[in-house]
Amino acid sequence: MTTFKSNLLLFVTAIIWGLAFVAQRAGMEDIGPFAFNGIRFALGSISLLPLIYLQQKRKKPLTRKADRTAVVLGGLVAGTVLFAGASLQQVGMVYTTAGNGGFITSLYVIIVPVLGLFWRHKISKLTWIGGLLAVLGLYFLSVTESFSLVLGDALVLASAFFWAGHVLLIGHYSKKTDVLVLAAVQFAVVAVLSLLVSGILETTQLENVRAAAIPILYGGLMSVGVAYTLQVIAQQKARPAHAAIILSLESLFAAAGGILILNEPLSIRIAFGGLLMLSGVVVSQLKPSKEQAGRGGG
Repeated sequence: MTTFKSNLLLFVTAIIWGLAFVAQRAGMEDIGPFAFNGIRFALGSISLLPLIYLQQKRKKPLTRKADRTAVVLGGLVAGTVLFAGASLQQVGMVYTTAGNGGFITSLYVIIVPVLGLFWRHKISKLTWIGGLLAVLGLYFLSVTESFSLVLGDALVLASAFFWAGHVLLIGHYSKKTDVLVLAAVQFAVVAVLSLLVSGILETTQLENVRAAAIPILYGGLMSVGVAYTLQVIAQQKARPAHAAIILSLESLFAAAGGILILNEPLSIRIAFGGLLMLSGVVVSQLKPSKEQAGRGGG
């Protein structure tokens, strides 16, 4: 797979995640955050089983002990981190505004290259500039006049660090084992942990699940089953810092979904923020000059 195809898959992932924001907001009206996440990640994991079966028939299954160890370890670690990020974000959104939540969550676009330094990743100046442009665009896109770090903001900010860690982990483990199996395992881990917490903290009736059926189906089959899997496949080639910037476009598509589906107004501020984000993505993908390349690329 070429870098261009990887970036294209990440772009599609950002579209699906952005539109899933509408589904998540709608689902929260009828069901608790942990039950919502538990059911949708379980659906996402189950939806991959037919693909895994067909794929394993065409090639050798995971027979080597090293392969099995990598997929189990990677699935457990990535799934646990994904559970933490998804849970903190979902609960935090109950106590904060959509604008603040979208901006703070997408701060992982800067957190990824910072954490990547500890993994000895070499980050180019263009990647840093692109990331800063994307964050500035997110500010205009999501944040209104009042911005304060209330409880919900703090929870969503904590989730941003887990999202960043998850991007780095997927970039690491996707190169070591079968990506579809890795995706299915991490989704199953999130589902089990979420349903366990839901059983302790929430009361969920069958009527609640039925009322939130459409948001759950979209969140499970599209946002989890399709989008997270595309992320895992794409990150076999895409650089983590670049992947984070492209994935941050989910806020842009969330705004578009609000305009098209929820009839929210399109302001100059939103349009300017979207333009800055797109500029950040373009800048981050530019290749450094030969002089810069000698010091390491992004």
